[in-house]
Amino acid sequence: MGEVRFGVHDVAGIRFAVSPLWETVAAFRATADPGRHAVQLPWIKSVAPLREDRSLAGRIAPLRAAAASPGFTTPPPRCPLAEFEEELAPMGAAPELAGALRAWWEAAVRPYWPRIRAVLEADIAYRTRQLAEDGIQEVFARLHPSLHWTGDRLVSADLPPAGPDLGGTGIVLAPSAFAARCHLLAGTAPPALVYPSRAVGGLWERRGTRADGLARLLGRSRARLLALTGSPSTTTQLAAVSGLSLGAVSQHLSVLRDAGLVTGHRYRREVHYTATELGTALLERS
Repeated sequence: MGEVRFGVHDVAGIRFAVSPLWETVAAFRATADPGRHAVQLPWIKSVAPLREDRSLAGRIAPLRAAAASPGFTTPPPRCPLAEFEEELAPMGAAPELAGALRAWWEAAVRPYWPRIRAVLEADIAYRTRQLAEDGIQEVFARLHPSLHWTGDRLVSADLPPAGPDLGGTGIVLAPSAFAARCHLLAGTAPPALVYPSRAVGGLWERRGTRADGLARLLGRSRARLLALTGSPSTTTQLAAVSGLSLGAVSQHLSVLRDAGLVTGHRYRREVHYTATELGTALLERS
C-alpha cells in the first residue's frame, strides 16, 4: 500500500485538470492491450490499424519503444484545460519522441478529442459540485474504489510505497478516459493523481432512434443544447455552436434548468451551464 500525506495547505491546494498529453500516451497503450480496455474497443478497432500503417508506423516507432517501458510517463498537468502543444513543449522530450507523440495525437486522438474532453470536463464539474456540497473527504471516497482517505492520508495499492511529500503544493486531480486504474504523476510540484473518469462507458456508444426520442420529448433545440452542456458552456458558446440566437438559447436553458437537467455556475462575469446528473443520465440513455 502506498500513501500521500496531506497538510492543511495541501488540502487547500487541490485542483482539477485535463491532460491531452497523458491521454495520448494512455490511448496508445490501450491499443496494445485491448483486453484491459473493453470499454474502449469501438475506438481501438477504429484506430488499431494506424499502428501498422506504413506511413505512420515509422513516425510513431519512438512512442512504441517509450510506451513499452512501465516507467515512462508524462509530467503532471499544469493548466485545467491545457492544449496538447502546451503540455508537450515543457516535457523536454527528444525531438524523435516529441514527433511520435504529435503524430499519434493527430492521427488517433485529436479527431475524437472534443468527445473525450466533454466527458472529462463533465467529470470535473461533477467532482467540483461534490466538493462544494460534501467536502474533499467525500470526493476522495468516490474517486475510485482503490482509494481510501484515512485521517490526513490518501491510501491506495495504486500509489507508490514512498509517496511524494506535497510540502504545501497541493495535488492535481486529473480524470482520464483511458486509465484503467489510478496513477500518480510526480517529479515536479504539484504532483497529479490520474483517475478513471465517470461515464466513459457511454463514450463510444452510437445514438440511434432513442436520440430521436429525446428530441421528440424535449424538442430538437433543447435536446441539442442539453447534449452540448456535457462540458461547461456559456450562452455565447452555445449560441455559436448551435446556430441559435442568444435569446433562444437563454429561453431553452431556462426550461432545462427548471426541469433539473442543467445547472449554472458563475465564474467571474460568465455563467457556465452544465448537464446535471439527471441530464447526463438522460443523455447516456438516448
